[in-house]
Amino acid sequence: MANESDWQCVASVGDFGEENVICVRAGGRRIALYNVDGEFYATDDICTHGKACLSEGFLEGHMIECPLHQGLFDVRDGSPAGAPVTEAVNGYPVRVDGDEILLKV
Repeated sequence: MANESDWQCVASVGDFGEENVICVRAGGRRIALYNVDGEFYATDDICTHGKACLSEGFLEGHMIECPLHQGLFDVRDGSPAGAPVTEAVNGYPVRVDGDEILLKV
C-alpha cells in the first residue's frame, strides 16, 4: 500500500508560465510534466524511439510530439499514438496539492 512519503513535490503550478510541458527530476529520472487545460500528467522525458527529450516537443491536446522524428505519445498513459513510435513511455501518477505538483515515481 502506498503512503504519503511515496509522493514528492517536483514543481509548482506557477512553474509552467507560458509553457505547457516542462522537464523535472524525480527518482533519479528525467520526467516530462504536462499541463493540459489545468490537468497535469507525467511521463518519462526520453522518447523510446529516438532518445530525444519529450519536454522539448510540441504538446497538442493530450498528444506530445517527439521533436526528433515527430512520433506521438498520449500523455495520459504514455502509450504510442503515432509512427514511428511503437513502444510506450512510462507514465506516472500526478496530483496537485494547493500550488504544489506531486509525483509518485
